[in-house]
Amino acid sequence: MKKKERMDLTKRRWLVLSASCLINLCIGALYAWSVFAAPMAAHLSKVLGKELTAADLSVVFSVGNGLGFITMIGGGFLNQRIGPKWVIFIGGVLFGWGYVICGFASNVPMLVAGYGLFSGLAMGLAYGCTISNSVKFFPDKAGLAGGIATASYGISSVIVPPVANGLIDGFGVSKAFILMGVVIILVVGACSQLIVKCPDGFAPDGWEPPVKKEIQEQDALAVNMDWKEMLRTPVFYRMIVMLFFGAVLGMMAISQASNIAQDMIGMTPAAAAVVVSVLALFNTFGRILAGMVSDRIGCIETLRAVFAAAIAAMGILYLSGNGSAPLFYVGICLVGVCFGAFMGVYPSFTAQQFGAKNSSVNYGIMFIGFNMAGLLGPMIVSKVLWQTGDYRYSFLIALVFAVIGLFLSFLIKPGRR
Repeated sequence: MKKKERMDLTKRRWLVLSASCLINLCIGALYAWSVFAAPMAAHLSKVLGKELTAADLSVVFSVGNGLGFITMIGGGFLNQRIGPKWVIFIGGVLFGWGYVICGFASNVPMLVAGYGLFSGLAMGLAYGCTISNSVKFFPDKAGLAGGIATASYGISSVIVPPVANGLIDGFGVSKAFILMGVVIILVVGACSQLIVKCPDGFAPDGWEPPVKKEIQEQDALAVNMDWKEMLRTPVFYRMIVMLFFGAVLGMMAISQASNIAQDMIGMTPAAAAVVVSVLALFNTFGRILAGMVSDRIGCIETLRAVFAAAIAAMGILYLSGNGSAPLFYVGICLVGVCFGAFMGVYPSFTAQQFGAKNSSVNYGIMFIGFNMAGLLGPMIVSKVLWQTGDYRYSFLIALVFAVIGLFLSFLIKPGRR
């Protein structure tokens, strides 16, 4: 790569990261479903002439949350062929159209098609490309770049709900869906044109990897694995199981945070809503913090510390079951940080272990661990509550998950930073 091109890309990478953050903020609207669920249930009840509740529409979010890995993997292959700009553009258009379809929905299958299939699958297209491309542009700050890019997705759960609420109150749920869909298409479409593909082996101007050149070249040949080579390594399976255990304990708390606060601690619905916001903020903070820390001490060392913190968090939440709100807040804040840390560290962790060249596909496959956590986490909490009548026992299960994750982390050798 010529020096001028390298200098230009070094300057432009910050613009690429900023555009990626705006894109992730838009597609993070997928997690605003809880705002739409009750108004849409009321709307469909009138249209269909039968009573529907928000719980009856839970399948919509489950489908949207459970299929993202498919397009993350497919988008990774497309990214290698046509570049992230057009993959993200297509993802943004499909995501927005999913919302528009929901605006015209007259039954549950239309909602599943719009929100679950269109928006859910489109999220994987855009998210996978923004994360992997951002990490590639910052080999000197891979953890920080991954943390910021994933944090912009996480903060969407704080910013989007009040905006969606305002639109629903002002225009009704159908028009709110349509307006948000159009805005998402425009914003993601514009930001996607600012994205450039990071060249393989890119190093920012003025920075050299802290290894000798000949060692670096040999290491690159060994580390840049494609997905087939990755699947043949034992470390991949340890990593994906670790991601599942790290994410599932977060999803168990996030999916039921409001209900847990009300039933276990005795909070009012208004106070429980504050808990949800606090959890989202600490989730966002954890992504950036863990990314910065991993750049200094390494990814696996950071994850070991996060699993240890998760063990403490689950123990604190269990002890808070006697009605202690302060203990509950401490536990919830720790859960938010830990969950965010896993999401912030894993993009750079995957690139570190298997190479940056094919990270868009490799991370898409690794993301299956997160999707499985998203599907099983809420089910575990519901099952435990149904069998025992007490949320506390789900925290003990999550504590065991964290202990297993910590054990697995010691079976992975620290990678080259």
